[in-house]
Amino acid sequence: QLVLVESGGGLVQPGGSLRLSCAASGVPLDDYAVGWFRQAPGKEREGVSCISSISSSTGSVYYTDAVKGRFTISRDIAKNTVYLQMSSLKPEDTGTYYCSPKEYCSGYLTALGFDYWGQGTQVTVSS
Repeated sequence: QLVLVESGGGLVQPGGSLRLSCAASGVPLDDYAVGWFRQAPGKEREGVSCISSISSSTGSVYYTDAVKGRFTISRDIAKNTVYLQMSSLKPEDTGTYYCSPKEYCSGYLTALGFDYWGQGTQVTVSS
């Protein structure tokens, strides 16, 4: 049974950094593409970034335009964990962040086909 645990969120000032972790048990994350998503109060869940599976020949990573150049997604196979390094944080980055695996990254911007979720980790960017 897949269990996802997101962690690393917190309160940070604008311009600050956080590293989110997505730890999995029950399945090897490297067999899947893994997306990071966020949901602000009153808004739909949106895709932030996605990393393709290890078996994918592309080895691709994807970012929504709002976070390009500020966020970096990576994975640690040995720890069965996917990270989201967030820098130059802005108030509009505030929200609950979730990770989710799927066969491919396609559809990640709208979370299409991403069916497994953890409890999320709260990120608040405020002075």
